[in-house]
Amino acid sequence: MEKRIALERRGRDPAQVIDLNLDNCRSPAIIGLTDEYVNLGSLSLINVGLLSLKGFPKLPNLKRLELSDNRICQKLDRLNTSPKLTHLNLSGNKISDIATLEPLKEFKKLKNLDLFNNDVTNVDEYRSKVFNLIPSLKCLDGYDKHDREAEDSEDDELNGNNESSEEDEDSDDEEEGDMPLRSLYNDKLEVEGSGSDFEVDEYGKNGSDCEEEDDEEWAEEEEEKEGENQTAESESTRGKKRKHEDSEPNN
Repeated sequence: MEKRIALERRGRDPAQVIDLNLDNCRSPAIIGLTDEYVNLGSLSLINVGLLSLKGFPKLPNLKRLELSDNRICQKLDRLNTSPKLTHLNLSGNKISDIATLEPLKEFKKLKNLDLFNNDVTNVDEYRSKVFNLIPSLKCLDGYDKHDREAEDSEDDELNGNNESSEEDEDSDDEEEGDMPLRSLYNDKLEVEGSGSDFEVDEYGKNGSDCEEEDDEEWAEEEEEKEGENQTAESESTRGKKRKHEDSEPNN
């Protein structure tokens, strides 16, 4: 376990570690995890082979603890040094009676507890007894006290995320604002579409229409010039012919 902890630290100071995953590192006891990890918020020890919680350190900021698929059967009071615990997963362990869970009633913020695949779940009125034992509990084995499937929001709370409130704020801004973002975006496209290539003249015509009319006017002017040149050439030819006829002697 000590080598795995050193690997997960990645050269960081213990006080800088917020999340620590030691799953499957195989150790019957907690070794190498010390009180130096004062800012640790999430710790996962799934399928490690723990026989007890002996040596569990003082982790004052721990909120989420994963201990599933071990062999823990007692001494849950070792967790009392983590008073901020909100999520505790003990599924797949060896807990067999309600008395073993007594230390958990001291946790004032514990909301989510998982004891699935423990013998204690076979005790008569197991669910009601656990909910009565831990007043702060909202979810047991994935269901609330009314046997309704509960959503686990612990990840969002641990990471400081609140996506739903952000989405609500966005929708409020769109409803209360003078113009929705979609309208602003469309207006922007219309403005960008009226660039220099499509400038509107004083008569409200775009550039392409003006170019077509200019081409037509130019063609008409060319035709008029060509007609004038032809007329001038024909008059010149007729003048030369008359001059030639006048210069010839009469027979």
